[in-house]
Amino acid sequence: MQQHSDLHSFNSISQLMHFLGQPKPLHPLVALVDYRNVSTSVFEKEKKISLDFYKISFKDKFSGQVKYGQGYYDFDEGGLAFLKPKQVVVSSDNTDSYEGYVLFFHPDFIRNYALGSLINHYGFFSYAVSEALFLSAKEKEVIGGLFNAIANELVNNIDQFSQDVLVSQIELLLNYSNRFYNRQFITRKTINHEILTSLDQLLEEYFDKDNGLKDGLPTVKYVSIQLGLSPRYLSDMLGSLSGQNTQQYIQNKVIEQSKNLLSSTTLSVAEVAYQLGFEHPQSFSKLFKIKTNFSPLEFRQSFN
Repeated sequence: MQQHSDLHSFNSISQLMHFLGQPKPLHPLVALVDYRNVSTSVFEKEKKISLDFYKISFKDKFSGQVKYGQGYYDFDEGGLAFLKPKQVVVSSDNTDSYEGYVLFFHPDFIRNYALGSLINHYGFFSYAVSEALFLSAKEKEVIGGLFNAIANELVNNIDQFSQDVLVSQIELLLNYSNRFYNRQFITRKTINHEILTSLDQLLEEYFDKDNGLKDGLPTVKYVSIQLGLSPRYLSDMLGSLSGQNTQQYIQNKVIEQSKNLLSSTTLSVAEVAYQLGFEHPQSFSKLFKIKTNFSPLEFRQSFN
């Protein structure tokens, strides 16, 4: 473990197990820990933590709330949270107890399997912890069963099939998580539509204030920060609601604004491009043509 003044960095699962006061892992590249066996006082409050491996937390029961950033998130029904290697998180100042499991697995454990190249497709590893997956009672049963299956496989004597079985179980866990996240996007439509409204207002304000002249086109990073969401979560949520990722959504808003300017002002095409935030008018004309099948001039002429 590398320890700096403000960061605990763990290079191996064995190092982390030792730090947590847990037995040596049954497999050096994968470990499952019961939360009830870990003291909540192991980490100093507000301490930064970085792992060189994946972490999946399954909180089955929880008393109280967890604080992430400025918000509190209620895990009474249980939930799943995902971390990818090198993702820095801050330990909670919460000292209440909760039940469940945490699964750690090293990238090397899945490297020679299809999952090794596919794992980046599971976007929730790039979500913020506050964007955790909240589980229904039925979903909690499914996830609990998968964690129990992994636990049982780990205590079996390791043989030539152990890694194949464990990797398959992890992949199944991730596929169920994908399904349940999609359900969450649907069942939380009211909250998500509020985010969508905020995004629309944010972009309208950006263009009304002519921020494009000074700051360029609005970026995915910019709108994500303004909305307080991780870029990947915002894109996946928008995909569920509109069929577009954040970049596509912004581009369509840019085109809508350009149509307004082309049809209601005497600005030249180049002036419209610069006002929206394009560095080169040709880039604007190319995007406009792709999105509308017209050049900006052809679109303007259609109003005359």
